[in-house]
Amino acid sequence: MIKLAEKINYKLIIILALIVIFSAIARINLAIALFLAVLYSYLKLRGLNIKNCNLLNLSLLFLVFCAAGYFIIKQGLPIYYIPFAAVPMLTTLLFNNLELSLLITLGSSVSIASFSVNPLEIILFSLINGLVSSVLVLGARKRNTVIRAGIVTACFQILTLLLIEHLWVGPPERYLALFLNGIISSIIVLGVLPVFEYLFNTATNISLLELADFHHPLLQRLVQEAPGTYHHSLIVGNLSETACRAIGANALLARIGAYYHDIGKLQKPEYFSENQFRELSKHGNLSPSMSKLVIMNHVKEGIELAKKYRLNPPLIDFIQQHHGNSLVYYFYRKALESIEEDQDVKEEGFRYPGPKPNSKETAVVLLADSVEAAGRALRDPAPAKIEELVHKVINNKFIDGQLDECELTLKDLEKISVVFIRLLCGIYHNRTNYPESERIENNHKKSSKKDPHLSDKDKKVNP
Repeated sequence: MIKLAEKINYKLIIILALIVIFSAIARINLAIALFLAVLYSYLKLRGLNIKNCNLLNLSLLFLVFCAAGYFIIKQGLPIYYIPFAAVPMLTTLLFNNLELSLLITLGSSVSIASFSVNPLEIILFSLINGLVSSVLVLGARKRNTVIRAGIVTACFQILTLLLIEHLWVGPPERYLALFLNGIISSIIVLGVLPVFEYLFNTATNISLLELADFHHPLLQRLVQEAPGTYHHSLIVGNLSETACRAIGANALLARIGAYYHDIGKLQKPEYFSENQFRELSKHGNLSPSMSKLVIMNHVKEGIELAKKYRLNPPLIDFIQQHHGNSLVYYFYRKALESIEEDQDVKEEGFRYPGPKPNSKETAVVLLADSVEAAGRALRDPAPAKIEELVHKVINNKFIDGQLDECELTLKDLEKISVVFIRLLCGIYHNRTNYPESERIENNHKKSSKKDPHLSDKDKKVNP
């Protein structure tokens, strides 16, 4: 009975109940609930696995728009006061999907039109302005992009009214109301966006760029307390972003997730090799089992730090999944070498708790993290050895099953490996050894003595 109660989504029940109550109050068809169910089923059949896109979130967005339109109309206000562009822009920013935004706009416009005396105008305003505003904010990274979208949408609203009335120019108050409508809609979206990000457990490009600020307390702590981890995270971020761009994944999310994926090392930074500066390893006096616990614990401690600093839930996925359930191979081998005859070392005890990466972005960060760490250990980072290393690491992760739960294809893995090889060859490129200045001066003196035709002035060596 308790397990059954845990499976019930009470939030969904509440939202659907509110929709039914709203439908009864507004006296509109209860087919709205059916529309939402059909919409959700359509998205699943289309294979659009949009992050945090579920029936609950779609219902909430739908209810907000319908309720706003209903109360404006019932108060006797003109339909030009309905914020037509608000929900389409909000949906596009939250889910970064144009198709989903248009479907929500279509359903809500038909619902609002059902209790209006001008249904055709409402449908036209909703669809035209929903399409324009959604396209303009798709992939937006700055707040002024949303404001600009509101201004352009306002102009389209005025144009829509002119076309509906066959270019007849009516009272100017209507056009002013439509212009302000578009701008106010964009301001409303910016104001409520953090609230919906929290409710939907998601992160928009705008909030991700705010987390990219290196003055964030966690990144500042990495610089001061674990500079090696900080530098490692920057390289992993660059690798992940470029690889995600090559395979069509969310490059910005991968980069920011990589910046924070190792924050758990802040608790014991000296136990990780990148932070050990000419010192003996802290693991010298520890047993392999204890060292394993210290290393693996950085995932758990990273999740606790992320919650303490209130990082967005999508970033916690990177912290939790960037090792999957892979094997802590070094200390597992040490444990095998030091066991007695009556001891038994199980491989499962030396594996991270997981889960495995469940998105392309987290999987790419897992690969980039492993490749960068292995690249640091190369004594001779020649291009041929880097290429061999990258293919070996990716192949091992694939065989170990770490990529089983994400949507990466073999073609994606090939593109990722090409990106990793190109970037790592650039990072670890060969440098020219410049001769010392003292040796240059001595060689110049010797050459000047051997040539009798040089004048005394030419024989002088400039300091």
